[in-house]
Amino acid sequence: MMWLTEKIAFPPYENTSREGIIALGGDLSVERLIFAYKKGIFPWFSEGDPIVWYCPKKRMVLFPDELNISKSMKKVIQKNQFHITENRAFEEVIRQCKMIRRKDELGTWITDEMEQAYIHLHKIGVAKSIEVWLDNQLVGGLYGMEMNEIFCGESMFSCVSNASKAAFIHLVTSNKYALIDCQVYNKHLDSLGAREIDRKVFLELLEKYQ
Repeated sequence: MMWLTEKIAFPPYENTSREGIIALGGDLSVERLIFAYKKGIFPWFSEGDPIVWYCPKKRMVLFPDELNISKSMKKVIQKNQFHITENRAFEEVIRQCKMIRRKDELGTWITDEMEQAYIHLHKIGVAKSIEVWLDNQLVGGLYGMEMNEIFCGESMFSCVSNASKAAFIHLVTSNKYALIDCQVYNKHLDSLGAREIDRKVFLELLEKYQ
């Protein structure tokens, strides 16, 4: 497994482990993070561990025309109970994603270092957030990296039912992106129409749309 140095570079994709790990170490500088996302690589690690960089062989993505909105969710949207904004409260969204308790998960992968890195990326216009409000209270949202026509989703949270789904649907139906990168499989995104594709196909799409 390659340990990164100060030089901003990653090993060939063929060196990726069975778990999807392509490299370890390095830093979360703006330059390295942007370079990594352009290569289809993202960091994912726990507090106290070295930075772990992933490029899994199967990539969870959503093509906008494959978005699946359930009948119950369509009713929620029609009620207009949520007010949805973009980039209005990025720091609060990432903080909520960091603090929210998730079923079957221990702790959080959004370390303090990770939080500050993405806040910095937001300030230079690369990281973006979607906020969901109910009665002027932030009740859900998501954030990720905007790479031209591809949105690389990082995390989402919900304090009330359907809030994170509303944020995701707003993102997909904004018609700004040709592809939503969801990184790794989870049931929540599967229910919304996301599916896994081979890494080779994903990298071809990444090159096409960014």
